[in-house]
Amino acid sequence: MSHIVAGIDVHKRLLVVVAADVSLDPPDFSGRRFGTLAGDLQQLVEWLSSQGVQEVVMESTAQYWKPVWLALEQHFHPHLAQAQSNRAPRGRKTDYRDAERLVRRFAAGELILSFVPDAVHRDIRLLARRRVQWIRDRIRLQAQVECHLEECNIKLSSVITDLFGASGRRILAALAAGELDPAGMAALGDGRLHCTIQQLSDALQTRISTDQREILRMFLEQLNLIDTHLHTVTQLIANAVKPHQEAVLRLCQVPGIRVVAAQQILAEIGSDARAFPSSAQLSSWAGVCPGRHESAGDNHSSRCAKGNRFLRSIVCQCAQAAVKTNNSWFQTTFRRLLPRLGFAKAIWAIAHHMMRLIWKILHEGAQYQERGAQTSPQALRRRLQYLRKECLALGYDLQPKTLATTTQ
Repeated sequence: MSHIVAGIDVHKRLLVVVAADVSLDPPDFSGRRFGTLAGDLQQLVEWLSSQGVQEVVMESTAQYWKPVWLALEQHFHPHLAQAQSNRAPRGRKTDYRDAERLVRRFAAGELILSFVPDAVHRDIRLLARRRVQWIRDRIRLQAQVECHLEECNIKLSSVITDLFGASGRRILAALAAGELDPAGMAALGDGRLHCTIQQLSDALQTRISTDQREILRMFLEQLNLIDTHLHTVTQLIANAVKPHQEAVLRLCQVPGIRVVAAQQILAEIGSDARAFPSSAQLSSWAGVCPGRHESAGDNHSSRCAKGNRFLRSIVCQCAQAAVKTNNSWFQTTFRRLLPRLGFAKAIWAIAHHMMRLIWKILHEGAQYQERGAQTSPQALRRRLQYLRKECLALGYDLQPKTLATTTQ
């Protein structure tokens, strides 16, 4: 029975396409070149349909594969292969050979295929990754503001804990607006600051030039703009994830995972992780499990793969929060592993276990049950209050009622 597969070598302005019946040995290839504009992609769809193509495989070339994927996913069954798995021998590389090699290796099962979510989860992933980038931009900008204050001999960050808290923002806004009296600016600080009015006034004793004040004002405007964008994108993510709010709340029952982290995890792997048949495959794809580099029966390296850097980053953050949760299973296991593995590897082991747990919660609809030491009722109430507050802020109408716990 014939099974026709097309291979596409993707470039910015050029698509080299071949099609062949992989049930034949050897396959008989037919190929054409297409552009990448909307009309060219429509011609590509028509040509593939005339060839009777059933599946399409292409390389993940930068971002240039995305328009091609969007044009083909409604008509065929597309696959995205990692470019590294389709490397050509040196001196034997042409565009048509690359496309033919894609088809041959796909038929032989030698390509490493990437996970591409559906259109709905692609939009959620776009919003979630944009939020991560804006958070990084805000942290970078805050560091630049602190460096700028040091250049102006303003030691504000030495006397207050949070430079960008409510008191710090008021003082910085007054300084940028032209306030010159240190005592007047010190009076803007909250009474709960861990410093005296005199210390705050001494930290603001400086002669700041007009240019330095203008730079500070532009820094604060940019910081306010990023905060506005973060608030907007957070609301967009909350609305997009609202149909999957039950999965979000199941994840939030795990120590170390809060609502924002749960949204990020769902954006990367989907609400039911259906693309991953097992927890081991999900852990490998995320890059949080030991790798293998075996030769002659010996494993020469356990270095893990790079994996999905967004998912790996958020899971490692959750793991570090989980080991700080008193009386949790994660804290007990971390303390047992710490003397033997050291801090970094012990956290990595916790992240690996948490990734497998996430798969079980999403794929099988399981509920988390705490197997650590007995948790106090006061701690459970505080955690429920945090979750209810976050759910209310994001507009979720389903609120957590209990956190399941069991004792050994």
